[in-house]
Amino acid sequence: MPNMSLNKVAMPEQHPDVRNKNFDEVALGYTAEDAVTEAERCLSCKNKPCVAGCPVNVDIPAFIDKIKESDFDAAYDIIADTNSLPAICGRVCPQETQCEQLCIRAIKGESVAIGRLERFAADHHLQKESTAEPAARDVSGERVAVIGSGPASLTCAGDLAKLGYKVTVFEAFHVAGGVLMYGIPEFRLPKKIVQTEIAALEAMGVEIKLNTVIGRLFTIDEFFEQGYKAVFIGSGAGLPSFMNIPGENLNGMYSANEFLTRINLMKAYDDRADTPIIRADRVAVVGGGNVAMDAARCAKRLGAHEVFIVYRRSEVELPARLEEIHHAKEEGIIFKLLTNPTRFIGDDSGWIKQMECVEMELGEPDDSGRRRPVRKEGSEFLLDIDVAVMAIGTSPNPLIKSTTKGLEANKWGCIVADEETGQTSLPGVFAGGDAVTGAATVILAMGAGKKSAVAIDKYIKGEDTSG
Repeated sequence: MPNMSLNKVAMPEQHPDVRNKNFDEVALGYTAEDAVTEAERCLSCKNKPCVAGCPVNVDIPAFIDKIKESDFDAAYDIIADTNSLPAICGRVCPQETQCEQLCIRAIKGESVAIGRLERFAADHHLQKESTAEPAARDVSGERVAVIGSGPASLTCAGDLAKLGYKVTVFEAFHVAGGVLMYGIPEFRLPKKIVQTEIAALEAMGVEIKLNTVIGRLFTIDEFFEQGYKAVFIGSGAGLPSFMNIPGENLNGMYSANEFLTRINLMKAYDDRADTPIIRADRVAVVGGGNVAMDAARCAKRLGAHEVFIVYRRSEVELPARLEEIHHAKEEGIIFKLLTNPTRFIGDDSGWIKQMECVEMELGEPDDSGRRRPVRKEGSEFLLDIDVAVMAIGTSPNPLIKSTTKGLEANKWGCIVADEETGQTSLPGVFAGGDAVTGAATVILAMGAGKKSAVAIDKYIKGEDTSG
């Protein structure tokens, strides 16, 4: 019998006053009973509108039908057929603006909890397969080089391995995973899960070389000289942006990338790690996206008594996921909206002590379609802080562009690539994810990696790669 409840089955979570003091996962996952009950809300639509909203084209009604039957293994197999990182996507994808937004049940009530069900199926598989080695694949075909090991690269590498290519992933850091490791906190995405998903790709035949900075140790031209038939650039967007206002060079100023890398990848929250980080009392995070929410929630967990999200537009325009905003509020993060910093003020030792801000009001829409924030004259005020984190966006590192003659980039430093194939201005060189779009979502990067894998296969076979 269909479950016609208008509301999703609630996801068990740590209590806010407990979780804001630890880095354990916030959302605890569905039980098997929860999953089956939620799956029964799905109408199994024949035209599958939800699939159209999925960048990697998971057959959503099909896997949910298997959960209804308690055939969780089959549900996972359906997801994994097109999604190389299901346990990750089930946790961090913005389903509410993609597959769930198109769900028929959302017309009246809440959509089916597609993301929660995907996570359940993936977690069930990981628990069951924790001691089993995935079957190795024949990867004796042509060689492909993949730069970076974030979601775009991992997806591209996995899909190419399935097609029989010998794929080598080159990662600059000492651990694979890209933004999944350094950018997303443990309480949203446990790192053990990321490494388990990567291990499954390695078992399929994907080789990962760490501590390898492309543009320094090797260039893209040298890959072709070494016999690689194609190159995929998925190097992400790790170059932080600042506001270029007075005081940004004071001690106590972090980019969100540095702050989150120290915490997530270098485990600064763990007393056993020797990674230096400032444990401040009052922290201001400038920005309103998921990265800003992550930084603010991390600062709270590091012991800050007051953490402020400072954002120049109103709550309606906040780009972060609604779930992340909700969790931040529950955990005691203070939102200072329609507020913009104008300068940082230091003490005699060069440490931040205050942030001068100005109040904003919304004017006419700008190029982004959002109402443009306009400064209120005479509204300046001071906010006492010890640390500031700038979370206002990132752009690609220019190293690959500067060492690759003929590789076209736009004025923001993003590599120019065909939206459907990832083909760049150079033959045999493809790109996708944040290196092309600037900072975006994990699932959009995965979609780009998947499209590029198809195009690379066609290119190597001498077929038309125009679409």
